[in-house]
Amino acid sequence: MDDSTINWGIMGTGWIAQQMLRDLPFAKDARAVAVGSRTKESAVRFAKEFSIDKAYGSYEELVQDPLVDVIYVATPHPFHYENVMLSLQAGKSVLCEKPLMMNRAQTQKVIELAKEKHLFFMEAMWTRFLPAIQKVREWIAQGRIGDVRMVKADFGFQAPDDPTGRLLNKSLGGGALLDAGIYPVSFASMIYGQQPMKIMSCAHIGATGVDEQFSLVFSYPSGKSASLNGAVRVNLRSEAYIYGTKGYIHIPAPFLSTKEASLYIDNIVAETFADASPCMGYAYEVLEVGRCLREGVVESLLMPMQESLAIMETLDQIRDQWNLRYPFE
Repeated sequence: MDDSTINWGIMGTGWIAQQMLRDLPFAKDARAVAVGSRTKESAVRFAKEFSIDKAYGSYEELVQDPLVDVIYVATPHPFHYENVMLSLQAGKSVLCEKPLMMNRAQTQKVIELAKEKHLFFMEAMWTRFLPAIQKVREWIAQGRIGDVRMVKADFGFQAPDDPTGRLLNKSLGGGALLDAGIYPVSFASMIYGQQPMKIMSCAHIGATGVDEQFSLVFSYPSGKSASLNGAVRVNLRSEAYIYGTKGYIHIPAPFLSTKEASLYIDNIVAETFADASPCMGYAYEVLEVGRCLREGVVESLLMPMQESLAIMETLDQIRDQWNLRYPFE
């Protein structure tokens, strides 16, 4: 592609799609040209709110729009597989919200199709593209905290006590691991650049059959470890720490959308980074997608397909320990 504007098609009109569209103006040379929903009414309302020219009452119509360069899949995660497959089969590149799929098997199939069709495909793990997280990775690469030995990351919130709501509904892929846990698990994967060689875990399975909270301990070669917690019925501090042999890094809450990070040496702040941009942070992943499409590459090195696959396999292994299966598996 040349340096022209990247045209986005928005699949889904829920909360996350609204957040992304509010941030889209901060991404240079990106615009939403079409939105698709399960109902025409929803699509029209969304299009009017965000000044989008085309509103489709089906996803099939959206992916057939010749002006759309890339589809942003913002539907609930139990529908990601069919939505991504539909988009790829129509020849569209895809940015898909997290968790990417429900399990490794689904992830493997969509990656195979993306590669077969030579189309860009990426998990929308927006945290990785935030300037503060990029600075954290830079500090680590520079050896500022020495050899990383321990990672601690939590993300938890108190969802409404609604058994039919998405978060507590097993039929809708509810539970803490996929909804909240994807952040700390992906964070550990980013820091260590590999999946754990051993996983120890525990979870509280609630009345609706989903994991309402969990604790994980990952072990890696040379005694390195990660301690990760997630919840949808408990408010956690939702911050992250990276401990090394020379110092540590603190990422304040909520770490998944942070604009700040602090580097500590001898328990004293040695450096602090702050992102002064008024955008929420979704624009950074949009910019990365645009860069990749213009350069003709099918994946981002910051969130490669193979790592998304490996992370889904880790999540499968954790659910295996809990004997947790979804009805559609």
